[in-house]
Amino acid sequence: MIVRPIEDIVGTSREVHAKEGQWSSRRMLLKSDNMGFSFHETIIRANTKTHIHYQNHLEAVYCVAGNGKIEDLGTGEIHEIRDGVMYALDKHDNHNLYGGSQDMRLICVFNPPIKGDENHDENGVYPLRA
Repeated sequence: MIVRPIEDIVGTSREVHAKEGQWSSRRMLLKSDNMGFSFHETIIRANTKTHIHYQNHLEAVYCVAGNGKIEDLGTGEIHEIRDGVMYALDKHDNHNLYGGSQDMRLICVFNPPIKGDENHDENGVYPLRA
């Protein structure tokens, strides 16, 4: 059994920050935990924009606090994100994620799982690592 309080992750190597400060990802389960997925709490800072295009991963996201929006760069559609809204990037969707008037707290699942120190490259991609 794995039990990890969030306070044991904050401020450690399992808490990764965006290069430009738009988000912080608290990686609660990683590839090394052998669960077949990774599990994160991510804080999207208010009034920010992040380009994301997970070409190597699928992600499901559930908002538990705050607000923002997601813009599908393939279709131009924009969806409001708030407490109680889930979205899934089931087609490696190229998108922009916007923080709204307050920080968003998101619960995220990645498949395949990430190793832990990944950050978006210039194309919004996490590398696929063995």
